[in-house]
Amino acid sequence: MSRLIHRRRWAELFPVTPATILSWHRDLARKWTFTGRSRPGRPGTRRPVKALIVRIARENPTWGHRRIQGELARLGYPIAASTVWEILHAAGIDPAPRRAGPSWRQFLAAQAHAIVACDFLVVETVLLKRLYVPISIEHGTRRLHLAGVTAHPSGTWTVQRARNLAMDLGDRIVGLRFVIHDRDPLFTSAFREVFTAEGLGIITTLPRTQRMNAVWERAIGTLRREFLDRILILNARHLTLLLQEYLIHYNRPHQSRQQRPPDIAVQPAREVMTDLNDLRSIRRRPAVASMISEYHHAT
Repeated sequence: MSRLIHRRRWAELFPVTPATILSWHRDLARKWTFTGRSRPGRPGTRRPVKALIVRIARENPTWGHRRIQGELARLGYPIAASTVWEILHAAGIDPAPRRAGPSWRQFLAAQAHAIVACDFLVVETVLLKRLYVPISIEHGTRRLHLAGVTAHPSGTWTVQRARNLAMDLGDRIVGLRFVIHDRDPLFTSAFREVFTAEGLGIITTLPRTQRMNAVWERAIGTLRREFLDRILILNARHLTLLLQEYLIHYNRPHQSRQQRPPDIAVQPAREVMTDLNDLRSIRRRPAVASMISEYHHAT
């Protein structure tokens, strides 16, 4: 009984819990420890430097951590190779990449001036008759070539289209190095021999790998959005006339070539219009069955 009374008197004099007393003791004893001080050693790498390392690695997939370390040292950011390795590893990037060669995007960009891509455009008529259109595009100039329209393609017919394309290319075929096409059986060995005789290599794309022929796919996507998806095709003659008119429109100044047409290497400087009255002289000219608009100055 006396012990119980003693505990009650102690609680009235000190209205705190044992946990509070222990926390006070830890705070008083903390000055004798080093837990609140900074860790010894070199300071951590700053966030902008980490971001730069990751950026360089992604922009140069074949560079390893030592190559990136040297580039940073040249830029005035000395850093240990092991630190670069840790940063790349934490970002999910291989610090020592295997030299497996460029990606398809890098390859197509580096060889754009020397590639021509071929494939078949398939169009359904109003009566659901399927038409086949072999279309080719030069990567460097973005020039589109129409080889013909047929409902019954064959290997012999395709070989003749290849000969026609070689004639259309003319002297430009000397600057080409590769022909890209898919594994369609219509692209026979005789078709490939037309180009190999001119010194061109053949690149066959893998099934369902559109990025291997991305330039052609993008051009055909534009063609479909601009007019094929907006009109009913009656027959092969109707489609041929529309495609011929569309090729004239497409082979004009191209956005990917800084508004240069296929035949011009350097776009001449144009005078910037500052007089608003000049804007009134701009006229619209319908093209491709009036589904596409072209604009020009009235003469």
